[in-house]
Amino acid sequence: MTQEDDGLSAPIDHTRQLTIDALCEHFANDAMSVEEFERRVDVAHGASTRDELRALLSDLPSGDLPVPVQGAQPAVRNATVPADRVRETGHHIAILGGVRRTGQWTPARTNQVISIMGGAELDFREAALPAGVTEVKIYTIMGGVEVIVPPGLAVESHGIGIMGGFEHAGEDRVSLDPSAPSLRITGISLMGGVDITVRHPGETARDARRRRRQQRRERRRRDKLGGNRLTDRVD
Repeated sequence: MTQEDDGLSAPIDHTRQLTIDALCEHFANDAMSVEEFERRVDVAHGASTRDELRALLSDLPSGDLPVPVQGAQPAVRNATVPADRVRETGHHIAILGGVRRTGQWTPARTNQVISIMGGAELDFREAALPAGVTEVKIYTIMGGVEVIVPPGLAVESHGIGIMGGFEHAGEDRVSLDPSAPSLRITGISLMGGVDITVRHPGETARDARRRRRQQRRERRRRDKLGGNRLTDRVD
């Protein structure tokens, strides 16, 4: 019996899942073919040691697997900025046109976003946020607003869609520290759309869709394997 199997199944299962998640990321970034991705995932499911799992990543760009402490919350990626350097109110207005904020920028404490037959994009992946809540208030009429956030940033959303949509696709556990930066997104979409999505730094919308598809596929596979193991124990 190996050390990993001797009462330590939870840690090895956690490392296995981190390995599969890393493979999903590399596949989304075109680092391997579909056939190679599926082969490595099959090997990961059958691996019994961490060395076997790390070997699956050794020739990929990362070279290794970062293994966080079991149960730790993901770190918020955003840089913080002192509250006295943050404007109280900011406006982002797109009327028959577009407005885009991306890269390194400092949002106001309260951000008003108005889109009338136009488009607005607010990318918070490299934004410097103050501690506590940053508000984003969105009003769109026959327009579209996209809000992009990094993994680990706490996001609270409350929106109304009238002949339109107000969608928030959350993915990650977030820090529960009330002093950490967070976003509160509210608003109304009338015959328009508001889309709040999680993307990793440098990840395109296409890459994010591919990553989410693979993650869903792996979750279904894990659920199926877990159900089979439960049936075996009952039998």
